[in-house]
Amino acid sequence: MPPIITLLSDFGTADGYVAEMKGVIFTLAPDAQVVDLTHEIPPQDVELARLTIARFWRRFPVSTVHLAVVDPGVGTARACLAVASEGRFLVGPDNGILSPALLLADARAVTLAVPHGASRTFHGRDVFAPAAAALALGTPVDALGEPCEAPVVRRTREPVRREDGAVIGEVIAIDRFGNAITNLLGARSGVVAVGGRPVPIRGTYADVAVGALVAISGSSGLLEIAAREGSAATALGLTRGATVVWYRS
Repeated sequence: MPPIITLLSDFGTADGYVAEMKGVIFTLAPDAQVVDLTHEIPPQDVELARLTIARFWRRFPVSTVHLAVVDPGVGTARACLAVASEGRFLVGPDNGILSPALLLADARAVTLAVPHGASRTFHGRDVFAPAAAALALGTPVDALGEPCEAPVVRRTREPVRREDGAVIGEVIAIDRFGNAITNLLGARSGVVAVGGRPVPIRGTYADVAVGALVAISGSSGLLEIAAREGSAATALGLTRGATVVWYRS
């Protein structure tokens, strides 16, 4: 099986940035299978990139290399990382984007050197793509740099339980359907109050009428606020950080 390298970025596809990274990868590892996960992360949105990585990185086979570039600090003193965790590898900036892998007990991170002549504005091409290719070819992660003892780690805020038993959470992401994904895990019954309105928890979108609001446990297990065949974010004016309260029945 050819080595797999996945790509995630905020570059979009209108410009040639993704193509440049692929050019480097195929030059160094011509047999690699490159998988575009998404290049539509909103510009500089490290938090959404982190949450996206958390969903997919362990869905791929052992030895997969995940290259993630959402890097508002490119060219600064922030480190460049390669991480080994649960038999997979991740490469990207040290800004918390690689936290899902770094949080695991077996994680090992090294700081990548920035080659002489590398662009200060495009480490995706000049630092991360070569490192990803090297890992795909079997280079041990420890051979790529010096150990990084304290990489930046981001965590999703934990919900808070009130004295009356209700649980206070928040919206952590809005997907392209306008579903508001929360940090509430395992909520399968009861009612969620959001934007001043009660929203019933049901099993799936079709359990309510077209246009009606509904809360469901999504594919990741997190509670999502949705509008059947519509956008809950638009209907309720929701953005990341909005408070949600789960009243369990």
